[in-house]
Amino acid sequence: MSDLSRARIEEIDLERQIDDIVTMTDHLQDAIWRVESAGVEPQDAPGGLVVAGMGGSAIGGALAQAALGDRASRPIGAARSYGLPSWATPDTTVLCSSYSGNTEETLAGYEAAGHLGARRIVCTTGGKLAEAARQDAVPVIPLPAALQPRAAVAYMTVAALEVAALCGVGERLHTEIDVAAERVKQLAAEWGPEGPDGGLARELAHGLHRTVPVIAGAGLTIPIAYRWKTQINENAKVPAFAHELPELDHNEIVGWSGASDLGRFSAIFLDDSDLHPREKQRIELTRGLIASEATATFRVESIGQTRTERVFSLVLLGDLVSLYLAVLRGVDPSPVEIIERLKGELSRG
Repeated sequence: MSDLSRARIEEIDLERQIDDIVTMTDHLQDAIWRVESAGVEPQDAPGGLVVAGMGGSAIGGALAQAALGDRASRPIGAARSYGLPSWATPDTTVLCSSYSGNTEETLAGYEAAGHLGARRIVCTTGGKLAEAARQDAVPVIPLPAALQPRAAVAYMTVAALEVAALCGVGERLHTEIDVAAERVKQLAAEWGPEGPDGGLARELAHGLHRTVPVIAGAGLTIPIAYRWKTQINENAKVPAFAHELPELDHNEIVGWSGASDLGRFSAIFLDDSDLHPREKQRIELTRGLIASEATATFRVESIGQTRTERVFSLVLLGDLVSLYLAVLRGVDPSPVEIIERLKGELSRG
């Protein structure tokens, strides 16, 4: 079995992203203090909450929505582009999240929220976004520097949860966040570099190695499946795709009939204790029906009692799997050179 020891990881992972992943428990606890330090005043938002951001800065809104579930009394939506959703009104709160503070789509969303007259809150390390917020007297939730933006997932999620509570969109989840932090600490010890060789994250990484992973979520795990896909894209530098049940049983399942003719595809189904019984049945049936065409299939269930705990159990697992895949491929997980090239081309007009 290929080496996934701490020593081997550190040979490949030059920026020590592994340390940022296994200390996610600290990020969860620190994030609450950072929101409180921003001095955001409670203000009712009948129009709901929009989280404007891209990539790792946007996923926090989707994960917050999953953690709240039906406890969200008003809409929570994402703006992953240059504007805001058509349903946004002056009564909407807009959380503009950009780790660098220089994401052009988020800056455009910040301006759009200002023109709309919506309340704005910023979550960033600095950059143009923080500068604009200071000029406009918009509160800024400060993020710690020196992380990869995608490694700030706990900060982004807690910020979205706290803002949702402050604007009356959802209830405050401090206790759940504390419980989730303890669970993440336990699982990081079990699945991380110092854990046993046969740990779940290592097992999944070996099973997915040299395949194109296709991750399926359902209910609470839908945004987590997307997180797995993007982490595998950025860390392991390979294609990966995400879909959701039951929708994929009405289209994608047919495509699996030709999968082995095209390459080595693997399937991962992210399960949750709170899924509808028919969704659970679909996971098992779908997995069985595509097994002959897949290189490997896996079913992974979230861990914990609360929704927040279960969300972060699978986020942690996916982050570790993606980093282990990078190590198995011998590629440093942190650099994303092609994204920087794209930004450079865009900046030249």
